Amino acid sequence: MERTLAIIKPDGLIGNYTDDIKRTIVEYGFSIFKEKIVQLDQATVEKFYAEHSSKCFFSRLIKYMTSGPVLVMVLEKDNAIADWRALMGPTDASKAKITHPHSIRAKCGLDIERNCVHGSDSPKSAQREIPFFFQELSADVIGEHDEL
Repeated sequence: MERTLAIIKPDGLIGNYTDDIKRTIVEYGFSIFKEKIVQLDQATVEKFYAEHSSKCFFSRLIKYMTSGPVLVMVLEKDNAIADWRALMGPTDASKAKITHPHSIRAKCGLDIERNCVHGSDSPKSAQREIPFFFQELSADVIGEHDEL
């Protein structure tokens, strides 16, 4: 079993997409291992998205991610990272509507910045992102990788 971090962003919660997204997650064979709703502050978003700090959209990303609560989840299944990325669809929701019309971003995202959901993009990202929000799982993440 592999784990990945999934976030339903503020527009997903405000737009009442949460139940549909969670239903889709389960239909595609994921287990929701952990979940919680949090209101992110600027410092937390800056730290979480630090790799984007030099990009032109960074200040808009911070404003967007602090505009309302988010639902943070740990998803679990075989090939969870790649499967969640595929289910989310392309980063640009407007393109997803054309190329991946059944993806989550096509259904509830608006554009490249307001795209409704986040997912870890690699095992290394998942190893960093899961304990970022669920500190109690840091030993699990390390333990899983130590056994490889």
